[in-house]
Amino acid sequence: MFVGHALLAFALAAAGARRLGRSRERSLALGFAAGAFATVPDVDMLYALTGLFSGVDGAFGAVNGFWSASTLVHRVVTHSLVVGTAAAVAFALWSRGVSRDRAGIGALRTRSDALSGLAVLGVLVATAGFVSGSLGLAVMTAFALVGLAVATVAVRSGGLGPRAVLATALLGLLSHPFGDLFTGEPPQLLYPLGVRPLTERVLLSPDSTLHLLGAFGVELATIWLAAIVYCRLTDRSLRTHVRWRAALGVAYAGAALALPAPTVDSSYRFVFSVLAVGAVGPAPLVRRAYRVRRVARDGGHGERSKHTLADEVLTPVLTGLAAITLAGVSFALVYSLA
Repeated sequence: MFVGHALLAFALAAAGARRLGRSRERSLALGFAAGAFATVPDVDMLYALTGLFSGVDGAFGAVNGFWSASTLVHRVVTHSLVVGTAAAVAFALWSRGVSRDRAGIGALRTRSDALSGLAVLGVLVATAGFVSGSLGLAVMTAFALVGLAVATVAVRSGGLGPRAVLATALLGLLSHPFGDLFTGEPPQLLYPLGVRPLTERVLLSPDSTLHLLGAFGVELATIWLAAIVYCRLTDRSLRTHVRWRAALGVAYAGAALALPAPTVDSSYRFVFSVLAVGAVGPAPLVRRAYRVRRVARDGGHGERSKHTLADEVLTPVLTGLAAITLAGVSFALVYSLA
């Protein structure tokens, strides 16, 4: 759900900002910032990389090791609404210190705010270390550092102020845990408090395979929502960027008869294979990339080249997404009828 978290936050922030009267450029900047903050909680997956090198044999063995290692810390320390709220405040305070150069009292005030933000993050790191040991300490430290980097980029490259950083950080960090309610173990929403409001995943169907397909459908719907918002804010037509080869995704229906019925606990076989169908989208990308370079060298330069580059990337992405969507729907239909 890593991509879905980011794109849902992007869509909500960008569409919400536009509805509130912000310019298209500002709405996109807010959306990108919220999407970036929504990826920060998954920094806890870095530890799971140790599972890939745990001495297992074969690709599937390595994947199993990865997921086994991820369960030790994933959705615990960084997926808390308590931690997310405190961290968002800390990132907003930090953003005041990197927003612009000031002199005199203004400089002292912004420097004091930045130090206050670091102090809040220090408390979070110390608490994680006390409650969850060295692993919690390491994960929370990585979470704080990545969040500070996102806030810095949002200010210096996106032109966002402290209030915008606070709003986008809150949206990204607090929306993230709810995207994990359909897969795996529910996040510890109130960590480090000893209260767990949810102890079981939210089931979309009593059939474990249909539940997985439903969760996959939610992910795809989130991606399509982000694509629609982006196209509207950039004055593009979604349909013009989906090519006929996306229809090849229907052929994946045969996988429902050839593969063992997938479940959340063995989802990677289904997910990896269905995502491979998306390769029909970027297949002609090499030829298109050459054409983009040629456009960039012509007399137009500037805005035309940038617009063409975005179109050349968007078309294969949306074509691949359409192919994956058709593959998932076809698989679900054949499975349901078989």
